[in-house]
Amino acid sequence: MANKTILKWAGSKVRIMNQLRPHLPKTKRLVEPFAGSCAVMMNTDYEQYLVADVNHDLINLYHIAQALPAPFIPNAEYYFQTFNQGKSYYDIRSKFNTTKKHMTSEGIAVNFLYLNRHCYNGLCRYSEKTGFNVPFGNYKKPYFPKEEIIAFAVKSQDAYIACLEWQDTLSLVDYSDGIYCDPPYMGDNFTRYSSSDFTDSDNEALAFALKDINDMQGNPITVSNSLEAKELYADLGFTIHEIEAPRTISAKGNRKPAKEIIAVLNGGAQ
Repeated sequence: MANKTILKWAGSKVRIMNQLRPHLPKTKRLVEPFAGSCAVMMNTDYEQYLVADVNHDLINLYHIAQALPAPFIPNAEYYFQTFNQGKSYYDIRSKFNTTKKHMTSEGIAVNFLYLNRHCYNGLCRYSEKTGFNVPFGNYKKPYFPKEEIIAFAVKSQDAYIACLEWQDTLSLVDYSDGIYCDPPYMGDNFTRYSSSDFTDSDNEALAFALKDINDMQGNPITVSNSLEAKELYADLGFTIHEIEAPRTISAKGNRKPAKEIIAVLNGGAQ
């Protein structure tokens, strides 16, 4: 059974780890430029991790969970126990968006965790004008992930966690590293998970950059993406594996499993 994560997360890999794990690089350190829910880190046993993401709120939460200051869990749990109505959610979301620059790092983490667990389907979406803009999820009793926070604090002691653009993360890849990328999928409507969109052009730039790293340094690479990216990665020489993954977000209520790809480039000594 897979380990759960601190955050609810659209596209989380928790439920497909048995399909994904055999295709991950066999290296001492795993580099992830798109941290997401950290499902891969929490469900693998690499000696070290470099985990990064461009989303400041996400990485700030992970830094707080990694350090685990004494007040964090009780403060976060208080929010969950006290503010479980739509009005409370929208008040907290508004304050988060308008006064975040005046909050402590721990305060930002408490608010972000609350919003994630109370918002619709664990979406992480931002508007350029208003900030975090996911609507209230209207859950009867949102789950407070105390055990997952503690497990992350323990596991992440072997991880370097950074807020970086994917290009900057890839610049830190050593010859002996393996790379796993789980970017916003090609053709996905939910691409603004930080202050800027991740477009199909960005997906193409990522694929070419990964191919270049493999050619120059020999790093083994694994990528998750939608079927729309199959031709892109196949043309670059990746081996393509098609899998069925649970669909957590769907228009018109269709939540049947959706096909997606795992694209793999094996490593080679240079």
